[in-house]
Amino acid sequence: MSISVKICGLSTAETLEAAIEAGANYAGFVFFARSPRNVSVGQAARLAKAAEGRIKTVALTVNAPDELIREIEAEVHPDFLQLHGDETPERIAQLRVLSRAGIIKAIKVGCEEDVAEARRFEACADILLFDAKPAATPGALPGGNGVAFDWTWLPKAGLRPNFMLSGGLNSDNVLKALSASGAMSADVSSGVESAPGVKNPARIREFIRIAKSFEPAGPVSTGA
Repeated sequence: MSISVKICGLSTAETLEAAIEAGANYAGFVFFARSPRNVSVGQAARLAKAAEGRIKTVALTVNAPDELIREIEAEVHPDFLQLHGDETPERIAQLRVLSRAGIIKAIKVGCEEDVAEARRFEACADILLFDAKPAATPGALPGGNGVAFDWTWLPKAGLRPNFMLSGGLNSDNVLKALSASGAMSADVSSGVESAPGVKNPARIREFIRIAKSFEPAGPVSTGA
C-alpha cells in the first residue's frame, strides 16, 4: 500500500496545481475565520472545480453551523468534511444528513489516553486524523500550529489502518513520523509554507516526493 498525502490549507490555483501534479491524494480548504489559511466559499468553489476528478477535496471546518455546512455542500461539493472542533458522534450523525461528503474527524492528541479515546469515533467517521493538541492559551488555533506529538502512541491503540497523521510534519521528519506511527496517510499544512498561510510550491513537491518514497518495514523474521 502506498502512502496517501493531504496538503491542507490550499488557497491558490498555483499551489493546488503543484499538489495535484506532484501526486497528492487530498486537497484541503480551510473554513475558519481566525486561520491564516481561511478561504471563502466562493474561493474554495473555484479551486474545487479545478480539482474535480483529479484529487479528493476536503473542507475543514471547526464547530461549523448548519448554514455553513449547507453552503459548502452546495457550492464546493467536497469529497470529505474534516471536523477539527469539538464535534461529537451525535453531531457527526447530523452532518451526514446535511452533506453527502465523507467524514474525517480530527483527534487532538496531548497524551496517550487521547488516542485511546478516539476509538469512539471509528463507528461514525470514515477517517480519523490525529493532530497535536493546541496550547491552552487564548486565541490558539485548533490546528496548523506546526506542533508534533509522540507518534509512538498510535500503533499501540489498535486503530483502523486508514488513519491520517498530522501535526508538525515536514520534509525532514515525515519518514520518521510514518515509521513510528504506522500511519499510511500524511497530512501537512504549515510544514510546506514559507510564511503562515503562504504555501510554497517547491516545498509541496518535496514533501510529497519524500512521503511517497516511504516503504513500510516488512514482517519481522522469527528465524528457523
